[in-house]
Amino acid sequence: MTSPLINIQDIPFDSAKECQLDDGRAIFIVNKDGEFFAYENHCPHLGIELNWNPDQFLDAEGSLIQCSTHGALFLIESGECVAGPCQGQHLKSIAIQINSQGDIYLK
Repeated sequence: MTSPLINIQDIPFDSAKECQLDDGRAIFIVNKDGEFFAYENHCPHLGIELNWNPDQFLDAEGSLIQCSTHGALFLIESGECVAGPCQGQHLKSIAIQINSQGDIYLK
């Protein structure tokens, strides 16, 4: 069995954590009011990582994903860019599942 990416206890409400996949890709998982969403750490505008600092993926209010380079804003629930140079584009969603112990795995 594969190892879990992270446990839900390690991602507080309205925050995000970065994880590395076995193939080397960086993803991040957002806890939005107890719902979890995962995306590749890759801005559709320039193909760069979204964060400058570890686990800093959300805006100051914790309500949107924000690219630290150009300030593009993305909806947490869908990954759609709603403001910035890549408006209308989407982050690449990653399918995850959570077991009964709260461990998050790739689906």
